[in-house]
Amino acid sequence: MEDYTPKKSWFARNWGWAVPLGGCLTIIILFFVFLGSLIFGVSEIMTNSDPYKQALTKAQEDTYVVDILGEPIETDGIMQGKISFTNGVGDANISVPIKGPKGKARLYVVGTKQNDEWNYSDMYVIISETDEQIDLLGYEQNTDENENFE
Repeated sequence: MEDYTPKKSWFARNWGWAVPLGGCLTIIILFFVFLGSLIFGVSEIMTNSDPYKQALTKAQEDTYVVDILGEPIETDGIMQGKISFTNGVGDANISVPIKGPKGKARLYVVGTKQNDEWNYSDMYVIISETDEQIDLLGYEQNTDENENFE
């Protein structure tokens, strides 16, 4: 009569490489989940900021920008730059990709916050196809040409 020896399970035969590999994969997956959460959190903070909201509203309400890009104008990717504010004081320097049915552009905002109020030194749109710069603040930024006419 033959002796029956039970065959080892897959895990019993392969635990020497399966455990370290599984541990490494778990660490890698957790790292990417953390990184994604961090990027999403920072992006969420920036998109809820006043400079972002005010600049996007101005671009959507500007008739010339609407003529070039079409309606609706919406964001088209991840913004770049920095926003910082504490105790009613801060600064912003951001760039937001925007798009409409007729084209794409980039929205730029530079401003400072004092006494809980934002004041913008620059707010403009640069059209991607033509590199045309459209001022959204409603005044001429280049004062050198205006001084020659006085």
